[in-house]
Amino acid sequence: MLRIALVGCGKIADQHVQAIRRIPNCCLVAVCDQELLMARQLAERFGIPSSFTNLEEMLRTSCPQVVHITTPPQSHWSVARQCLEAGSHVYLEKPFTVTADEAKSLIRLAVSRNLKVTAGHNYQFTLEMMAMRRLAAEGFLGGHPVHLESHWSYDLGDMSYVGPVLGNPAHWVRQLPGQLFHNILSHGIARLAEFLDDDLTEITASARQSPQMRRLGDHDILDELRVLILDRHGTSAFFCFSTHIKPPLNQFRVCGPSRSMVVDLSSGSLIRYGNRSYKSYLTYFMPPLNIAREHLGNAYRNVGRFLRRELHQDFGVKELIERFYESIRAGGPPPIPYREIVLTARIMDEIFARIHDAHETLAADGVH
Repeated sequence: MLRIALVGCGKIADQHVQAIRRIPNCCLVAVCDQELLMARQLAERFGIPSSFTNLEEMLRTSCPQVVHITTPPQSHWSVARQCLEAGSHVYLEKPFTVTADEAKSLIRLAVSRNLKVTAGHNYQFTLEMMAMRRLAAEGFLGGHPVHLESHWSYDLGDMSYVGPVLGNPAHWVRQLPGQLFHNILSHGIARLAEFLDDDLTEITASARQSPQMRRLGDHDILDELRVLILDRHGTSAFFCFSTHIKPPLNQFRVCGPSRSMVVDLSSGSLIRYGNRSYKSYLTYFMPPLNIAREHLGNAYRNVGRFLRRELHQDFGVKELIERFYESIRAGGPPPIPYREIVLTARIMDEIFARIHDAHETLAADGVH
């Protein structure tokens, strides 16, 4: 029975607790938050025996084997380090750390102590993403991906998150190097990092503010981002983060030398694109029919998953946590390779540096 503790009892903590409770052979023994009321309310709602405001006391008293950290990103490095030094494996919510150097430091510490860490990139473990990964491993693409596209959208209409950020100039999101981008886009970057080489030869990034953000009265936070990446093997990648695209896009396209795939996380779908050519007017009929068949297949599978109670909105969270726990029990590799965690952080560092440099140049030129 794995002993689990959780640090940070805000909104996202509920999702972790609910997922953990669906995993066999583990037990939540403690929660911790700087605000005692936050810790107590979470403990009382879910029947967790102990609540703390002091991390050191929690680690010493409850002796958790695994600690989930769901605090603001600025505290991830220090809290995770303390947990690792106490002998606990660590699950860190996204973004893993604020910088790539911090990420590398934590991973080195974990490895040196024979412990494991993972990042909360739960969208890597949805049913459709895992199906895409299996097909890619089986050679469906016909080789290594030639081009990748990752689209990630956020709805500014959800004021439960955006409202406090806009209304408080000292909000922790505003203090991140990438502000709003920093707290959201690691999900979209992580799926690129899986297929990109560590040796990146080019990264270009441009950011701006959407009309909707301006209408909300904020003139500082950027919410539209476009990124182009190239690695040493010639694989190109495009990343788009947007609050303005409607309907919102949450898609991942993988283009290979023979075939391609598109994962749509909004609808839980995987669409396969073949490379077959058709003669004459069949070109206008057969490809649409093939795509229609793909969509119908997805709908059929999702109905089956729903009836079998396999279709949960937080499926990826539960799947990632369960795989992480199994890697601890069995001594196997963690569910997300450390290379991908570090590369995701590196790409984010580069994006924010380029955005900052561009806006410093515009400000110096008197352009707003």
